[in-house]
Amino acid sequence: MPSEAAFRIAARRGCVSVQAVAVPQTSVTCTFTFEAAHRLAWHPGKCRNLHGHSYRLDVTVRGPLDANGVVVDFDHLSDIVRREVVDRWDHRDLNEVIDNPTAELLAHRAWSLLTEAGLSLDALRLWETNDSSVELTPATES
Repeated sequence: MPSEAAFRIAARRGCVSVQAVAVPQTSVTCTFTFEAAHRLAWHPGKCRNLHGHSYRLDVTVRGPLDANGVVVDFDHLSDIVRREVVDRWDHRDLNEVIDNPTAELLAHRAWSLLTEAGLSLDALRLWETNDSSVELTPATES
């Protein structure tokens, strides 16, 4: 390991490359569940008929830590998601809430409701079944 004096000499000569260490990103995720029914009139199979799902919604917010060491308080995040999505959709016929309530369109609607309520979302995942989900993330600029 070079001595401190050797490091200073090398730095003066421009021979030292210092790589900044990035601050880690912090994400907070809360998971919610709700029961709802829907039907997809265009679907050629069973989904054409009214049927229900036990939906799971994972909402992720990313950001810097505040003075208290949190990105967002879990209770605050939960209150917003429950008010804006879960309470509106739980035990409902989703065809009365949105036209053509596919998992994809429901996820997009949830994203809109939550961002309009002031959340800065990093990801949203809506599970329609235990092995089928839709994930949304912010669009990247090209």
